[in-house]
Amino acid sequence: MMSRTTAFIFAHPDDESFLCACLIKQLAEQGEKPVLLLATRGDAGKKNGDVGHLTNEELGAQREQEMMKAASILGLSQVEHLGYPDGKLKEIEEGEFIERVIHFILEHKPEVVVTFPEDGGNFHPDHMTISKIATSAVLSGRCPSVQKLYYISSNTLKENGHHPSIALDTEPYWSMKAEALHAHESQIYAIRRYFGDLESFPENRRYESFVLAWERGAWYPPRLEKSIYDGII
Repeated sequence: MMSRTTAFIFAHPDDESFLCACLIKQLAEQGEKPVLLLATRGDAGKKNGDVGHLTNEELGAQREQEMMKAASILGLSQVEHLGYPDGKLKEIEEGEFIERVIHFILEHKPEVVVTFPEDGGNFHPDHMTISKIATSAVLSGRCPSVQKLYYISSNTLKENGHHPSIALDTEPYWSMKAEALHAHESQIYAIRRYFGDLESFPENRRYESFVLAWERGAWYPPRLEKSIYDGII
């Protein structure tokens, strides 16, 4: 069987390791092709590590290098950056933004797309914007390869009755996930606030959870799945 492709579409370097490291690694180990599109280089994230002395350009360059290291750990087959200004995605002209995401999808032909939910998970404006743009690209009618769209699970989704279709236990993959997070060393303060010191398994962050938001025209089909490729034609 030919390998299948999943496109992870996020705002910043490290989003993938925070939210999807185990899913990405699992897909890679199964011979599938996980690819990543990032809207920014994370060039405004100076408060999350000892990088306050860097210019935005220097920090963006450093975070690209960190992302390359994390990608190698995770098994990502491709990482692309749109290079928009960190923290300012909602200011980008929407039509152009959607076109660039459509171009990425047409290039890689994923069957599945994974992105933030509408609330961004934590109401971060960049997260909310990339969710809107990625969803618009999938629904544009111009990305025929995409059969399923998943959102990272969030409290807002759960409050609205949309529960995870898939929840991956990170404990068997924790050493790998911790290594990928460590690769984003410029963001270590934020990482430690969320996961702790990375030396011990954080039970309160045990699962990576994903809600099946859309499948071939149907919104939020209520289904428990074993794989994001369940039901793929």
